[in-house]
Amino acid sequence: MPAEFLSAEHRAAYVSFIEVPSLSDLEKFFFLDSFDRNVIAQSRADSHRLGVAVQIGTVRYKGLFLEDPLAVPWPVVDYLAEQLGIGDASQVNRWRGCGGIGCCCPG
Repeated sequence: MPAEFLSAEHRAAYVSFIEVPSLSDLEKFFFLDSFDRNVIAQSRADSHRLGVAVQIGTVRYKGLFLEDPLAVPWPVVDYLAEQLGIGDASQVNRWRGCGGIGCCCPG
């Protein structure tokens, strides 16, 4: 999508998180419904499940996938991990190393 009409500041805000989403935004864009949970459940490892959840919420909130899929504020990861019953949200960093969505390693 062309974004030449946007200032550099607006472009940066569009393609990244410049602030932590409010609780209201977390509840609106990062809440995992039953359909989301069924998609996420296809991944076996907590790291993969959490990585997929981050992507689902990010595309809802920003309208695009980030160049660095895990360049999200940590409260977003914590919010998603809590919904998925994942006690150690830092496991999401293992997802980055595996290749993320479409990775061929067992997950």
